[in-house]
Amino acid sequence: MVVRQYNEEIKFLEKVSSNCWKIKKGFQPNMQVEGIFYVNSHLEKLMFDELRNACRPGMVGGFLPGMKQIANVAALPGIVGKSVGLPDVHSGYGFAIGNMAAFDMANPKSVVSPGGVGFDINCGVRLLRTNLWEKDILPLKEQIAQSMFDHIPVGVGSKGIIPMQSRDLEEALEMGMDWSLREGYVWAEDKEHCEEYGRMLNADSSKVSMRAKKRGLPQLGTLGAGNHYAEIQIVDEIFDKWAAAKMGIEDKGQVCVMIHSGSRGFGHQVATDALVAMEKAMKRDNIETNDRQLACAHINSEEGQGSTRAFPPHHPLIPVDYQLTGQPVLIGGTMGTCSYVLTGTPQGMQETFGSTCHGAGRALSRAKSRRNLDFQDVLNKLEQQGISIRVASPKLVMEEAPESYKNVTDVVNTCDAAGISKKCIKLRPIAVIKG
Repeated sequence: MVVRQYNEEIKFLEKVSSNCWKIKKGFQPNMQVEGIFYVNSHLEKLMFDELRNACRPGMVGGFLPGMKQIANVAALPGIVGKSVGLPDVHSGYGFAIGNMAAFDMANPKSVVSPGGVGFDINCGVRLLRTNLWEKDILPLKEQIAQSMFDHIPVGVGSKGIIPMQSRDLEEALEMGMDWSLREGYVWAEDKEHCEEYGRMLNADSSKVSMRAKKRGLPQLGTLGAGNHYAEIQIVDEIFDKWAAAKMGIEDKGQVCVMIHSGSRGFGHQVATDALVAMEKAMKRDNIETNDRQLACAHINSEEGQGSTRAFPPHHPLIPVDYQLTGQPVLIGGTMGTCSYVLTGTPQGMQETFGSTCHGAGRALSRAKSRRNLDFQDVLNKLEQQGISIRVASPKLVMEEAPESYKNVTDVVNTCDAAGISKKCIKLRPIAVIKG
């Protein structure tokens, strides 16, 4: 890492628009392309504070600032265009959280890096629309929240309630939602609203280690902990009525359920296995990076094969219902804050390779959140907002308090203003189930 004073660091940064900053070559060694990051005035302060704190004397160790990580990714072999920081960007493992990049698959020097995906592989959000309205469920809100908490396995160490054998997991890995459909857990039309219709046809469970499968077997069908949740939400605002109608959202007051989950120990082990393999490949092929957390392998190597795919615009595997609206983007808020549905844009394809924000993005580390916040205060504030909450680990609530995250509305408004995605629906929570 290049060590400079803060005043020297900011000479490499240039504001190119009200919502976008450029990171010039030289900010970090060996940059092949420039970096950019999207922020509004509020998010900008958080990004620069992160850099300023890292420049203080004695600030050694821990994660690099997000700007430095964006620049390190810009130094990876074969990168094209630019290294992009989306509005939820903050310090992560190798790649910043909210950092994306594209690589030229025809370039033999191009690499694939697990850091670009992270440890919670396939972490994502589902939004279920209902035919219910807020007035229908408010009298039953507490009972519904308790029933969800009783029936959804949540929290660290939680195990699934579905009896599973090794063969079941193998089939689930290869069949995707077709397995869920066969077992009676989804409706056929659910597949019509998932990318690739809920199944990767080239999935090969033999590529997954036995240790990963062993960790994943008891956890299938669980919500987990951390920032994962199930929420009962109410449609609060509709920005694009035509696109919302395509998604089955009719009017304000409609009830939805948002589920945010990931791959738990299974995904973590898959990532760990991939990092080990790629560290060996780096030594064998003499690949150098600015940060050892950016372990990678050439795309055309044995380690890199099977790791790459990206759909062009209007690809037939994007659900038919969304070919005209743009792909729906589900942005989960933090505990007690609103969530959003966005849609993809042609400008987003050009500027950010069809990527947009994932969520709000952390403003405080988990450790700092535990030090600075009181869990009872957090619970009281949620109650005052009329939000029912059920948590498996109340003292971990501080880590997921709204104060621990950036303002999701700032993040979404930045995406909308920059044209990389378009606001469609805003939802507010009335009940939260967490690990």
